[in-house]
Amino acid sequence: MISLRADWILPITGPPIRDGFVAVDEDRIVAIDDRPPAGSVHLGRVAVLPALVNAHTHLELSYLHERVPASTSFNDWVVTLMALRRGFPDPAAADILAAAAQGVAQARASGTGLIGDISNTLVTVQILRDAGMAAHVFHELMGFNIADPGERVGQARARAQAAGLDERGVRVSLAPHAPYSVSPELFMAIRADVDAHPNTVSTVHLGESADEVELLRHGTGVTRAMLEKLGVWTDAWQVPGVSPVEYLANLGFLDSRVLVVHGVQCDGGDLGRLRAMGSTLVSCPRSNQHVGVGEPPLEAFYATGVSVAFGTDSLASVADLNMFAELAEARRIAPCVPARQLLQSATLTAAHALGFERDFGSIEKGKRAALIAVRVPAGVDDVEEYLVSGVEPGDISWLPDGSRSQLGVGS
Repeated sequence: MISLRADWILPITGPPIRDGFVAVDEDRIVAIDDRPPAGSVHLGRVAVLPALVNAHTHLELSYLHERVPASTSFNDWVVTLMALRRGFPDPAAADILAAAAQGVAQARASGTGLIGDISNTLVTVQILRDAGMAAHVFHELMGFNIADPGERVGQARARAQAAGLDERGVRVSLAPHAPYSVSPELFMAIRADVDAHPNTVSTVHLGESADEVELLRHGTGVTRAMLEKLGVWTDAWQVPGVSPVEYLANLGFLDSRVLVVHGVQCDGGDLGRLRAMGSTLVSCPRSNQHVGVGEPPLEAFYATGVSVAFGTDSLASVADLNMFAELAEARRIAPCVPARQLLQSATLTAAHALGFERDFGSIEKGKRAALIAVRVPAGVDDVEEYLVSGVEPGDISWLPDGSRSQLGVGS
């Protein structure tokens, strides 16, 4: 057993503990308190907190880093992304796999210990396992106009089963992409698969752009034009005439086991509905601005009481996979939200949404010792506010192994 003492311990379930300690036996937390025992390893002026959770990214798109320019039009950004992906027809190409592996390494170096990954191909499952990164991989399906949704889901379920199930490490489930790329019948077939696997979760991109809202409310706009150009539009699709959230709620797809990603276009009614259903809203503020949909209404998210988590989205739309950078952007957009709430969103709330709350998200007895230490400069008194101001990987160390040598602190 090793006892680690630091200037701050952030349990997440409560306020920071000044001059506290956390004791670890093998890979489990066995104690946390404000009275360090004799013989504790003194880490010095650092904050110890649970590993961060990136609740939404696309590791298989890492090879597109800096290849998809920022845009003021979401539709234009999507068209560019699709064209670039068509240039890489082999999802297991060496460049794609190497970039995904580098993405995992980058996430870990910046303090992330659990990932919610979107994958069309499932090539990231083995990459995550090889890296020892805990994750829930969502096997994403599309199909706005397909003849047999049940067959599509059955084939996807077989691929998920073939990828293997690992309850402690990397889990796999099915997920729809978005309302503009998935038919109502396919949504319902995916929901049936989720219901058939009661211990799993799903996710969906929802309320991301104004174009999506226009399609669902009026059946018009650039998204419809894109679907027609791709040859996947069908006149059999009935315009729901409601918001994206209400549309999927009416289909019976949304509940507490579904992570709703983006929500930039959500109004108060949408947020109240998500809160009532227990859905977690995953915000990706840096990506939202890169792809041209604007800033998410973060302060409204929190004011409504909906559960909020954070994700970086993919390296095709963000500079890096550093969750501390995502928190800094969230702080800029939502200056009235307490830093403690932002930190909880990036740890415990996200871990719970992904189904990993027994092991990740907080410093509590019995949980996995997935702990990081962040160097805190002299003069910082509000450690929580400091942690949401932006932290670089060079100031982050994983504990307990190598803690003293990596941080350069005394005992």
